[in-house]
Amino acid sequence: MTKARQLADLGNAYDDGALSNRNMVTNGAMLINQRNTVLTNPNGHFPVDRFAVGNYISSTTAQQSTTAPTGYSNSLKVTNGTATTPSNQFFTYQVYQYIEGYNTAPLLFGYSSAKTVTLSFWVRSSLTGTFAVTLQNSARDRSYVSTYTINQADTFEKKTITVDGDVAGTWVGATNGIGLRLIFDIGSGTSRETTAGAWQSGSYTRTSGSARINTTTGATFYVAGVQLEVGDTATPFEHRSYGDELAKCQRYFYRHADYSNRRTVAASFRTTATDVEGVVTFPSTMRSTPTLISTSGTDYYRDYCLGNGTNLTSVSAHNIYINNAVLQWTGHSRTAGQAGYMRTNNAGATVDFDAEL
Repeated sequence: MTKARQLADLGNAYDDGALSNRNMVTNGAMLINQRNTVLTNPNGHFPVDRFAVGNYISSTTAQQSTTAPTGYSNSLKVTNGTATTPSNQFFTYQVYQYIEGYNTAPLLFGYSSAKTVTLSFWVRSSLTGTFAVTLQNSARDRSYVSTYTINQADTFEKKTITVDGDVAGTWVGATNGIGLRLIFDIGSGTSRETTAGAWQSGSYTRTSGSARINTTTGATFYVAGVQLEVGDTATPFEHRSYGDELAKCQRYFYRHADYSNRRTVAASFRTTATDVEGVVTFPSTMRSTPTLISTSGTDYYRDYCLGNGTNLTSVSAHNIYINNAVLQWTGHSRTAGQAGYMRTNNAGATVDFDAEL
């Protein structure tokens, strides 16, 4: 086969899309887990970076798992708690990622030239049957529900779904807002139900026949290798390097310090006899001005200066920007003008910056 023919075939397979950075999903391999925790009642929180779980069942857990399909190291696992039925028609039980407008703007959704996209992923559940996955706009008034079948319990299966681009509705363009919602429904209420296979006006995530893991005590749902790309062909999963994927995740959430392996918080400077400040530079430009999320408690932080340490309780944001933050600790007793460094001093101490969609 000539090189020209090879290039032509490759162009057809990728529908003239990029050969790299073609996956609009961040952390689709579920590798990055900066928070590093098993979540109980994870509603709205992230068991792995960029993927959240929405539910109202207190005994549900969500976590990064090493049970994964061949070629992958991790998956996201949801384990249902006590069996229940949706408490009301608006009940949501979902695994989801919100994709930034800068990444989805080239899809041209909302225009007559809207592009076709293909979603591919690996899925496993203790239940078999029909499940639903949805693409939805930021305003939640345009939804495309697709269904797929899990044929064998407790076995990873690869699924591929192609969706024609939406030529109607209002879609966020090239901004840092929500460009597209990707939602795996695992048990939402009846108001979320519609017919599959077409764009609908409204907030829908499932069909009336879609499975619900919340109706079975201890039911499990795993997802891995999630890829959303332009075109009508599912290309091989784009395994980005760990460093590249981490940097993409850190645009939305950055764990700067904890006690296990990130003990130093900042070089510190005593601005007054009781206040000490330190500058943190983010490894990636964050999507928007982040919120400081930190833990506090007796002796959670320790300020070192001239060989002496002072234990402090909490940290606050003195100034915060998309590239850096000035942090402040109060309550020590030192000479103004002295320099040192601040570190975490307790296993519960964490310093995070959150700019999630």
